[in-house]
Amino acid sequence: MIPLLRSANSFPPVEQALRAPNGLLAAGGDLSAPRLLEAYRRGIFPWFSAGEPILWWSPDPRMVLFPEEFKLSDSLRKTLHRGRYEVRTDSAFEQVMRACAAPRDGATGTWIHEDMIDAYCELHRQGYAHSVETWMDGELVGGLYGMALGRMFYGESMFSRRTDASKIALAHLSAQLARWEFGMIDCQMNTPHLSSLGAREIARSDFVARLQALIELPGVPAPWRFEHLFG
Repeated sequence: MIPLLRSANSFPPVEQALRAPNGLLAAGGDLSAPRLLEAYRRGIFPWFSAGEPILWWSPDPRMVLFPEEFKLSDSLRKTLHRGRYEVRTDSAFEQVMRACAAPRDGATGTWIHEDMIDAYCELHRQGYAHSVETWMDGELVGGLYGMALGRMFYGESMFSRRTDASKIALAHLSAQLARWEFGMIDCQMNTPHLSSLGAREIARSDFVARLQALIELPGVPAPWRFEHLFG
């Protein structure tokens, strides 16, 4: 059994999360900005389908990407140096979320539904949520979005409509976060795609200890603007 959050309840300790399914910690509550900020500060994130109760997760181990460990393949390096694209930040946040929510090949449904879009757009308006966007010929073709607290970035989702478009965004994000001395990018769950880009698993206790130090550092004011780091 997992606890059911009421409006005034705080989250239980992450150590109480279930082993199966890995990381399920609590249900209920709401997607208000204060609730979401409390969750991220404690290493917890929401993940649930439309029509279900809100489910809160803190898996162990945790998949993370240290910005300086991003793996830049030879083909992606060539794409970055050709520069036939434009990377923008925080210019089309809701568009990026809706593109991430679009159906994927072989997948049905999405966890990025209207309640989630509304909640994260509010966090974007407050300066906590950010998008990194790849544009080609004036068209949004890829990107990602996530949360930033202090010098900690929490990745949420990516999408790509052209070859390497999401990788371009992640490469620029990783390079800029390294320049800004961000310590980690939270990737939440292990996937082969993330592993191929340099992400790796660490123990939840290590993850929480690191993020507690990082969120206390001064953040970067919104809207974000990246330096020209490739080409």
